[in-house]
Amino acid sequence: MLTVLFPHLACLQIDHVGRSGRSVRIRARTRTSQAACPQCGVVSQRVHSSYERRVGDTAVSGQETVLHLRVSRFWCGNDECGKKTFAEQVPGLTIRYGRYSAPLRTLLQTIGLALGGRAGARLTHHLAAAVNRMTLIRLIRSLPDPQPRPGPEVLGVDDFALRRGHTYGTVLIDITTSQPIDMLPERSSDALAAWLNARPGVQVICRDRAGCYADGATRGAPQAIQVADRWHMWRNLGDAVERTITKHRAHLRDLTSTRRPADIPLPASAGEPLPATADRTEPRVGRLAERTRHRHASVHELIDQGHDLRTIARRLALARNTVRRFARASSPEELLVNDGTGKRPRAVEKFADHLRDRWEQGCTNAEQLYQEIKAMGYRGRPTTVRRYLRPWRAQTTVSLRPPPPPTVRQATGWFLRNPDDLDTDEQQHLRALTAACPALAAVRDHVRAFADMMMNLRGGHLERWMNRVQADDLPELHSFVTGLRRDFDAAKAGLTLPHSSGKVEGHVNRIKMLKRQMYGRANPDLLRKRVLLAD
Repeated sequence: MLTVLFPHLACLQIDHVGRSGRSVRIRARTRTSQAACPQCGVVSQRVHSSYERRVGDTAVSGQETVLHLRVSRFWCGNDECGKKTFAEQVPGLTIRYGRYSAPLRTLLQTIGLALGGRAGARLTHHLAAAVNRMTLIRLIRSLPDPQPRPGPEVLGVDDFALRRGHTYGTVLIDITTSQPIDMLPERSSDALAAWLNARPGVQVICRDRAGCYADGATRGAPQAIQVADRWHMWRNLGDAVERTITKHRAHLRDLTSTRRPADIPLPASAGEPLPATADRTEPRVGRLAERTRHRHASVHELIDQGHDLRTIARRLALARNTVRRFARASSPEELLVNDGTGKRPRAVEKFADHLRDRWEQGCTNAEQLYQEIKAMGYRGRPTTVRRYLRPWRAQTTVSLRPPPPPTVRQATGWFLRNPDDLDTDEQQHLRALTAACPALAAVRDHVRAFADMMMNLRGGHLERWMNRVQADDLPELHSFVTGLRRDFDAAKAGLTLPHSSGKVEGHVNRIKMLKRQMYGRANPDLLRKRVLLAD
């Protein structure tokens, strides 16, 4: 029975088993008469002395188990060895200076890899093997570094933030098995090229559209096929579509609502009339608007002088992405719009139709209306709903303002989503918008053609698609096509081969979860072991 239930204790002589408080105490001794020196390997039979070790073991029936183990200390028979005496170790049970048995140590390391310090420590209390969070972190760090693995046939590459906005690393994934194979401490072409040079078996490299990974893959594995991720290409196309719609956003204000606002009878009460609706066509004013116009003028003035974006960012003390955004905007007003007014819409306005219908039905209780829209997903406060309804109570009849025009982001969704997923109103708005603006009609056709290439893996049509886009007067899409031409082979492979970076993105999200789980202790060495050694 001992061999079946406790195989790691089968080589010991058990003297006593008893309970002490909430613990099970096992007193045992070794049966060996000789042992090998851990330094020189010479076997010795000369016993120096014996002593008792206290070793924690895995729980028995939900009770903590402590092993009181008496072991022997031997003389080393090698005169040239630096050790004079050494203590014997029980294979599969003890290690030098170890306070936990090998099975318990493996269990705690597994918990630490899966949950980290704090959460893992809370779990060990329920497993009758309580340790603190620092012990779990030390056990993770004591694990040997992952052994270098050969390069897979299909490799996925992406970056992750060690310190967001400052320091980034690189994670490498085997796309075939979905397992992480290595983590690099930096995001650079040199690091990726050196890693690939040491592993010449990579045939396909899935990556995003970052230039450093394209260069590193070209230098480190020139024989490999580089595959640009389809999701990133679709997102880049979506950004170009959004900039185009922003340029033609005036047509959004002309879209008629499917519901005609009416004069709604309200309970008679004395009060002030409803304030007039602000003119949505007025240019935005204020300190932010003036600063935006000034920066836009400065950026374009430096561009006209022939400076690149990096130099402009350094001169104006702005981020390069900010300078790029100003450079792409033909006028500062494109940067000052959100929903057509330049102001963020209130969350309660999404539920205006429901509130209007309920008010027409005679429900004027603000608390009841708040509970109804809260069940529909409203996250605001009840006071916001009361303030929104207050003008309706101010007079007997109120002419409700028409619903706000669609936002640029909403209109972008009409172009990018599957036409079969659009509801009737959205389809009507899209038809009206493309009928009023030929440029947006051309954008719709180009987007649907690209989506057909992407969904059906028809990368052979990419060159013809880019030529058709270049033939139209769509500067924003021309910028997208220019980026595709710089990375044409990878983009064509991404639209032809079934490989993608989806599995890599999943591991990047897992790394983010591990960083949040470890709070301030996500140092690179600890994070690397948790990513590569966890099951």
